[in-house]
Amino acid sequence: MAHEIILLIAQYGLLLVFLNVFVEQVGVPVPAMPTLIVAGALAVDGQLPWAGVVGAALLASLLGDLLWYAAGRRFGGGVMRTLCRISLAPDSCVRQSEMGFRRWRGGMLVVAKFIPGLSTVAPPLVGAMGLPLSGFLLMDGLGALLWIGVAVALGSAFASQIDVLLAALTNAGSIALELVAALLAVYIAVKWWQRERLLHALRMARITADELSRAMASGEAPVVVDVRSGPARAFDPRIIPGALLAEPKSVGQVLRGLPPDSELVIYCSCPNEVSSATAAKRLMAAGYRHVRPLLGGLDAWAAAGYRIDQLPPASAESGGDAVSEKVA
Repeated sequence: MAHEIILLIAQYGLLLVFLNVFVEQVGVPVPAMPTLIVAGALAVDGQLPWAGVVGAALLASLLGDLLWYAAGRRFGGGVMRTLCRISLAPDSCVRQSEMGFRRWRGGMLVVAKFIPGLSTVAPPLVGAMGLPLSGFLLMDGLGALLWIGVAVALGSAFASQIDVLLAALTNAGSIALELVAALLAVYIAVKWWQRERLLHALRMARITADELSRAMASGEAPVVVDVRSGPARAFDPRIIPGALLAEPKSVGQVLRGLPPDSELVIYCSCPNEVSSATAAKRLMAAGYRHVRPLLGGLDAWAAAGYRIDQLPPASAESGGDAVSEKVA
């Protein structure tokens, strides 16, 4: 098996390196690290050019990431929500990615390829958040060079034992796969149980977009609260008319002063309305008796054809901690 891999790379050389790296960067689960390691070993023996290996891998990486970056710039939060819906933890995927961007911005691209899942999520995220193309190419190029350099250097260091190395990687991969599968099953079960427990407690208290629209048209409109994060609002500035801006941890401060019997509707744009459910649970614990998450969140409201306002840039980028005014 290991010998066949070496012969395959030796025969097709840079084309295989390019194709393998490209398909991995566009999201196909075909790891390119083993190919780069072997290519590094073959470069030591003179069977492949050093510059060609690095150049082909770098070009493939940038092209693949540019596709996701362009999708993020064009479709914004929709791309992120689609990616996170197919992730292992859809309820926290967007939030964790937004937090990473808020802290590191384009710098997250430098390490993204070493973090499972982030390699695919980071390019559309920074595109949706408005990182300039020049900054993207610089940071993503540095990250790709670092990732390629590590793999090629590893192959060079073990060039004389590449057969043994690949065999060891293959054996270790079989054992690791079984362990990862078991841990993954436990992780998914725990996440599912946590999500279902939270949503079950609030399932009877949710409100549909149609019900909210009718309530807003009546003389007793509820207080509507947008609990998305600041970065989420930055690349998706849509908002339900009249909504207050908050985040789950600060929603109590934003609503401070409202009587406990106020009618409250909480919404977000995350899968399963988990952020809004979390905020609603916190408000109920604080004494608010009539709190309902919006079923389907902002997407359900927009899909129903109801009016959508756009936040101004300053409000969209705010984290919501000190924003309590209604948006006209």
